[in-house]
Amino acid sequence: MAATPAHADGGLRIRFSWSGHRSPRTTGRWVLQGRSAFVLRTDQEVYTVTLRLDEKQALVAEVNAVAATAHSAIAAEYRGMTVEQLTKLRVQARKNGVFMKVVKNTLAKRAVMGTSFECLKDSLKGPLILAFSKEDPGAAARVVKDFSKDNEQLVVTAVAFGGKLLPKSDLERLAKLPTREQALATLMAVMKAPITKFVRTLAEPHAKLVRTVAAVRDQKQAA
Repeated sequence: MAATPAHADGGLRIRFSWSGHRSPRTTGRWVLQGRSAFVLRTDQEVYTVTLRLDEKQALVAEVNAVAATAHSAIAAEYRGMTVEQLTKLRVQARKNGVFMKVVKNTLAKRAVMGTSFECLKDSLKGPLILAFSKEDPGAAARVVKDFSKDNEQLVVTAVAFGGKLLPKSDLERLAKLPTREQALATLMAVMKAPITKFVRTLAEPHAKLVRTVAAVRDQKQAA
């Protein structure tokens, strides 16, 4: 297959020249996602386009840099998903602070080397989506979990958190972790509690003295 750019409109319109027994009769769309490219054919399925060596190296470096500081990671298969579905998924990922890339398993395995997500390497098979939580530990799990409810083609194959490979069933538990805002609110409440107690302790002698004086005054008035 060869692709010739025709014009750009968010992706690239391309013409295909096919070798083999079958050839589609329409123009497809080349959608660039970072260093990955996908071809939309008449059946609306997504096909990967081979990357050059320098593009592969850049993709591995980019994913490795994110994995080095991420809190959790989700790997999922996307077979049968359309470009439109992938675009919607990536939009949701960006909104929730999730780094998401479509990567071949060989590149994904290289990308997680030397990071806490190296535990994923034996679970990375076939073309897959890698999602990393950059701020909230449960963000990637929430995005994938919510999207897969209405898009069953997105199938979770691996879950990792804290340097450990977790059962796929733990996606639900990871998705329930508090957001950054919720965690900060909880921390503030925990920090505030001792201070409030300390203030009450300091105020207690004064309050006790006031109550004692009031009691003596009431006794004198009664006499």
